[in-house]
Amino acid sequence: MKNLFFMKRKLFSLLLAALLTMAVLGGCGSDGTGESSGDNSSMESVKDSTEANSEESSGNSAEANSGEPVYGGSVVVGIQQDIDSLDPHKATAAGTKEILFNIFEGLVKPDKNGDLMNAIASDYTVSEDGLVYTFTLREGVKFHNGNAVTAEDVKYSLERASGLLDGTPLISSLSVLTSVDIIDDKTVQVTVGSANTELIYSFVAAIIPAGSGEDASGTPIGTGPFSFVSYTPQVGIVVKKNADYWQEGLPYLDEVNFKIVNSPDTALMEIQGGSIDIYPYLTDSQANELKSSFRILSAPSVNVQALFLNNADPVLGDVRIRQAICYALDKDMVNDFVAGGNATLISSAMLPTLQTYYVDLNDTYGTGANIEKAKELMTEAGYPDGFDLEITVPSNYEFHMQTAEVVAEELKAAGINAVINPVEWNTWLEECYTNRNYQSTICAITSDMTPGYLMNRFQTDSKKNFINFASAEYDETYQKAAAAMDSAEKAEYYKQLQQILNDEAGSAFIQVPPITIAMNPKLAGYVFYPVYVQDMSTVYFVEN
Repeated sequence: MKNLFFMKRKLFSLLLAALLTMAVLGGCGSDGTGESSGDNSSMESVKDSTEANSEESSGNSAEANSGEPVYGGSVVVGIQQDIDSLDPHKATAAGTKEILFNIFEGLVKPDKNGDLMNAIASDYTVSEDGLVYTFTLREGVKFHNGNAVTAEDVKYSLERASGLLDGTPLISSLSVLTSVDIIDDKTVQVTVGSANTELIYSFVAAIIPAGSGEDASGTPIGTGPFSFVSYTPQVGIVVKKNADYWQEGLPYLDEVNFKIVNSPDTALMEIQGGSIDIYPYLTDSQANELKSSFRILSAPSVNVQALFLNNADPVLGDVRIRQAICYALDKDMVNDFVAGGNATLISSAMLPTLQTYYVDLNDTYGTGANIEKAKELMTEAGYPDGFDLEITVPSNYEFHMQTAEVVAEELKAAGINAVINPVEWNTWLEECYTNRNYQSTICAITSDMTPGYLMNRFQTDSKKNFINFASAEYDETYQKAAAAMDSAEKAEYYKQLQQILNDEAGSAFIQVPPITIAMNPKLAGYVFYPVYVQDMSTVYFVEN
């Protein structure tokens, strides 16, 4: 199996070299933008979750097996990174949040169609001025320890997450909360300092038992369809069925083991050997290798992949150099080689599925390589002979590793000596994301269902601004977008933000990759979401 992997890798490299030669000689330059369907821009639709999950949508439900669902059984889900925290208010990595989605719930939660559904809250209202949210708690919701969820638990959770408890906001979007008041046993009123039409999405923040967040060594307790069993660093997390889950009929499985598999070739061997039942985020080549014996499912992702550039780097601090990199990339080729042509090409940090807010800027740099323009800008910036560029990549993500291989060769065609630096996930998280100690990196940032989630990270002072992008115009425009109550006005500001980020070449944005899943053919019920989650509550074994 290992030999097969390296044979495929060698073939990939040979084909890459051949196509790059043709691209350079032929001056290929496409302006194709890719296609995307679906509209997740609705900011008002909130469903009762029981109703929402009883519906089936052929567009994002992976149903292909006509057998009847069977209750019981356990599955192993391969994941690509260790978690960064079992505390739902402190977890930052998308790979952590996709797992904790099964354990914790908020007052509201996302559904498979991109809308919000009522969860721990059965209903809510917002005052006309947008400053007061009143939540009615659902009857019969219990924590995994058997205790009923109370208004005190909600008050504690929101005060802790917003910083009202100790002055330290754990979820930045909730820092606008000025008070959380208990009206009666089933009613909680939240007051905010400024109105924001996107704030309701922040109430997906986990509700936990009052006081439990202070016990760092305690067992995570939520209200989700699965309860925590165990966690072993670098090994994985095991969860079991919550028999008291408030949503009737879910979950089907008795147990789910989220198993950490850091090596792509190890993952392939384990999938083919039967020790992993579900494995997400395959590359096109991996999917082709597995399709004869596994169900391969695919849908648009909510990830924005880019060659992220550290704007504080001495070389990359020059906007002309960053623009030269954007011109040197052939995104069409990256899409063809790594995503099988199924990605959506982008030029800024906004999901095309958020159609109301998205603006197509692919014409600025083109989606094919413009080597002549790249060299012209490099010469103007004082680098006529090119420069060295280190691309740090989390090695456990084969999709990013393959992207880096293609990108590095493309940049060399423009005289940029790109070298790939593969690192372990924890190293990437600490050095690149937290310490910002890198030159460039290929990875992906993920989104929730709001346009602000992706755009707020590029404010100069944002803790999530790991590319060190600094623009007073951007900061001012973002504040206008956040404050705008009119949807058309808000959309216009978000389009301006994309334009600024694109013109300044804050990073070289590449694509929104597809999510491609390998699943044991005995399983069904997997549902794709417009947020980064692995919802195991709907997965079940099929009766033969």
